[in-house]
Amino acid sequence: MSRIGKKGVQIPAGTTVTQNGTMFTVKGPLGELTRDFPGAVDIKIEGNEMVFTPKNNSKDAKALWGTYASHLVNMVSGVNKAFEKKLIIEGVGYKVEPQGAMLVFSLGFSHKVPMEVPKDVKAVVEKNTITLTSINKESLGQFAAQVRAKKKPEPYKGKGIRYSDEVVRRKQGKKSA
Repeated sequence: MSRIGKKGVQIPAGTTVTQNGTMFTVKGPLGELTRDFPGAVDIKIEGNEMVFTPKNNSKDAKALWGTYASHLVNMVSGVNKAFEKKLIIEGVGYKVEPQGAMLVFSLGFSHKVPMEVPKDVKAVVEKNTITLTSINKESLGQFAAQVRAKKKPEPYKGKGIRYSDEVVRRKQGKKSA
């Protein structure tokens, strides 16, 4: 039994959800998101609420019940209030420069590392902080993880790219005799 799936999704005022077969479109003040939800879960729009019911008692239906509910919750909240992730760059000489739709990183390598920002993600750079915002939680998280993977924080000096709420466990270095 899915606790998330049993709750359903409340549709706030100013947000419209339309269903075309298994395709769902959520429109809100910040934009529009569309996603296909095929499979073993029935999704019905009843007034200002979406109700989820598994079509059968299979393992697949039970797994997708809460997953689909969670995706629709993220879509509805994303078009009303954008999701945000902050990344902090630490290290001497480590920096990032925005160039159009690209972010160019200097991370201690012999070359600069360019990354293209996805169309639905907005990147703002201030000193050593990158603020990423988007209405699509999935693409925002994926891009933030790709940026962090370019230079993960190391445990001795903490150099690298980390999330603003991430805590890097520090190790003690070599001791001098």
